[in-house]
Amino acid sequence: MKKEYIKTITYNGLIAALYVALTLLSIPISFGQIQFRIAEILVIFCFFNKKNCLGIILGTFLANLFSTLGLWDLLFGTFATALTCLFVCNSKHLIVSIIWPVVFNAIIIAIELYIVFGFGPIELLFINMAYVAFGELVVMIGSYILFMLFKKRKEFAFIVNGNQNLDFKF
Repeated sequence: MKKEYIKTITYNGLIAALYVALTLLSIPISFGQIQFRIAEILVIFCFFNKKNCLGIILGTFLANLFSTLGLWDLLFGTFATALTCLFVCNSKHLIVSIIWPVVFNAIIIAIELYIVFGFGPIELLFINMAYVAFGELVVMIGSYILFMLFKKRKEFAFIVNGNQNLDFKF
């Protein structure tokens, strides 16, 4: 039991560190209205093991410490990721699991941007939703393709720390 606990903590630490590293390596495109946060690919790890949620949420929180939006991004971004992880880890189909990050980030981050940049016309909220959704969708489609390509590899379950949905189709 203790060995499994240590493995889970270590794995989540690695996920969080990788999330932060990927975000910081692509910092010009990781924040803002149109963002292509490459680290979001890791969110799909929650599809394969619910315990991976902790590393993703922690990684998001730590990465958002570098956001120019400060406390707002810590609150809204981490909340969006927590909701996303909850829904992704309970999805039964990979294609459905890539929709949750798009939906939650589009709504929550657009509201954040709308508040931070000063409640303008309501159209701005919907424009922000479209921009955030577009960036997230591009990254999620990329993650879907990657996971479909790598699922046949024998070390796949080990890499994603998988214990559920390993026989996924679409």
